[in-house]
Amino acid sequence: MMYDVAIVGFGPSGAVAAGLLAQAGLSVFVAEKAREVYDKPRALALDHEIMRLFQQLGIVETIAEFTAPFVPSEYYGVDGQLIKRLAAPPPPYPLGYTPNLVFRQPPVEAALRQHVAALPGVEVALGAEVVGLAQDDAGLTLTLNGGKTVAARYAVGCDGASSFVRETLGIGLEDLLFDEPWLVIDVQVKPEGLARLPDVSIQYCDPRRPCTYLVGVGNHRRWEISLLPGEDPRQVVTDEAVWRLLSRWLAPDEATLWRQASYRFHALVAREWRRGRVFLAGDAAHQQPPFIGQGMCQGLRDAANLSWKLVSVLGGQSSDRLLDTYGEERGLHVRQLTTRLKQIGAIICERDEAAARRRDTALLAEAGGVVKTTTRQDIIPPLAAGLLAAEGVPARGTLFPQPWLNGTGGRVRMDTRYGTGWRLVLDAAKAPPMLEVPARFKIARIGPEEGDGILRGWFDRHGVWAAIVRPDHYVYGTAADADVLAGHLKELTHRLTS
Repeated sequence: MMYDVAIVGFGPSGAVAAGLLAQAGLSVFVAEKAREVYDKPRALALDHEIMRLFQQLGIVETIAEFTAPFVPSEYYGVDGQLIKRLAAPPPPYPLGYTPNLVFRQPPVEAALRQHVAALPGVEVALGAEVVGLAQDDAGLTLTLNGGKTVAARYAVGCDGASSFVRETLGIGLEDLLFDEPWLVIDVQVKPEGLARLPDVSIQYCDPRRPCTYLVGVGNHRRWEISLLPGEDPRQVVTDEAVWRLLSRWLAPDEATLWRQASYRFHALVAREWRRGRVFLAGDAAHQQPPFIGQGMCQGLRDAANLSWKLVSVLGGQSSDRLLDTYGEERGLHVRQLTTRLKQIGAIICERDEAAARRRDTALLAEAGGVVKTTTRQDIIPPLAAGLLAAEGVPARGTLFPQPWLNGTGGRVRMDTRYGTGWRLVLDAAKAPPMLEVPARFKIARIGPEEGDGILRGWFDRHGVWAAIVRPDHYVYGTAADADVLAGHLKELTHRLTS
């Protein structure tokens, strides 16, 4: 059998890619060398873009049971003074979900795997390690441990930071020059311990030992503690060493250690995202510092970006050249966001006390002496290259809102009512009543049923009444004139099919 797509790795990125592809009717083979979901947390944070993807997969309500709002993050300087604050904006929320969330990874990953494995057209092989990969103009072949071979038209390597797929393809990683040794400690805290801990997440920007305290779901708390020069990463993970570091906050009888691991926080990105019929996604394609919790989110953005393009090409609606925009779009986005994360890391990780004091003074001066709350989502850049309208088009490359819509059956989110895929979303109060639109586009005229005013405000803010929205919910282009809109649609159709 020739599968449409073979996926190497059944972590979150591989599972979401498999789910989106199968949901569109493609045949998918997934190889995963681990037989069970890892039972300890690694990723901690999600955002509303990712919850919208889970909505698209039909699993968002299940996932939501294992999430909680991400509390504000406060940054404290050398003398313990507040120097910076990150938080979510107030409701109503632009994508229909709390913008920033923490979650429990093991049950979320298990639910995601179970859902995807049950979809028609998906075959999952657990305990299956890919040991060989060959490709030609007709397709590709994966060789599994035990000698089984699997044929597919395309493949996606979602097999983690030490990716076999990436190594086999000979794709190198570009070092974006961030390399810091840290200890990550996950703890399940007893009630008496919770009473003594902060109720917000904290970045201790202390040059003597930078560290981070994060509030997880329920009684889950995480510390990320910078290692000092000369400290042995193998020694600091012992229970004795961990409790010594945690003694500032907790005693051993107030909590249970869940996981402790030493890491080097890196900033790396693949030099190529595609080699022939094979693509990289998730940690196989990039690794970034964990500040503001975007690591897993980035991998799921990869899955969403690539999946709709594979569906379009394999369905005969687009040429193979569309797939080149995957690396163009995601590569630049990862680099831009990583640059911003490095800037946050520079605030947190400054080891020189004099420089740290200058940092504190500068941040407070920029804020006018009073720290103002910055929205976490403001740190995440829009798409800036690839399949987008020309530069200068309002809202190009941004995420399109998903408002709640009123109706006879109650309130529903916009994607639930109008579906996904290519959409032309119109301000019903301003758009012409008749528009000639290619068949691939669903039309959504939004008017009084949008009670919170999110979409009306979005159209007004950008001075437009039409938005062309891609299947991954990013804005291709906008218009406030019927002729301009027709030009966008004509150009887009040409680019998709040529």
